[in-house]
Amino acid sequence: MRATFAPAGMERHPLATEQELSTFLSAVERRAFKQAAFAVRDQHAAMDIVQDAMLKLVEKYSQRPPSELPPLFQRILQNTIRDYYRRQKVRSTWMTLFSSFRPQEENEDYDPLETMQIEAGRSDGPLERLERSQIALFVEQALQALPPRQRQAFVLRYWEELDVAETARAMGCSEGSVKTHCSRATHAIAAFLTSRGIEL
Repeated sequence: MRATFAPAGMERHPLATEQELSTFLSAVERRAFKQAAFAVRDQHAAMDIVQDAMLKLVEKYSQRPPSELPPLFQRILQNTIRDYYRRQKVRSTWMTLFSSFRPQEENEDYDPLETMQIEAGRSDGPLERLERSQIALFVEQALQALPPRQRQAFVLRYWEELDVAETARAMGCSEGSVKTHCSRATHAIAAFLTSRGIEL
């Protein structure tokens, strides 16, 4: 059974039924997978992206008319692909941050992000990507154990990519406090990674 789309120009559009939504997702899945795979060059990641996009469509827009589903899904898919790239960039930043981190650095005004160099165009193989993904999971676990202000500063600086001044304004504190929070957070996360057998 194929989904029935409401004709353009009608003032009232019937909402998509569960069957119409299911039919739409079945019809679009293969094309969406090819689009995501071409964008991210990773079939497993592409499948995850498509599944995430489908879940978001069902969770947020299942009560929309059938005619609205194609553009909504395309927008969600593109946003999910961009989110994937952003996570990869953040993970790359974190790994570069911690690989260049020196535990003996005791200056609490030291902000590693200000001095490190991100490798442009880095292309890791499957094993390297797996290792970086596993380390990123450890970093996320370590973040949960940080005091709230340290976690907030770290996330704003290294996840949201705000600079020190923007982070200070967002947190309502001085730039020096931001650097202190980030330095302490970095030390704590580095110690957590070391305790998990990760060599920095």
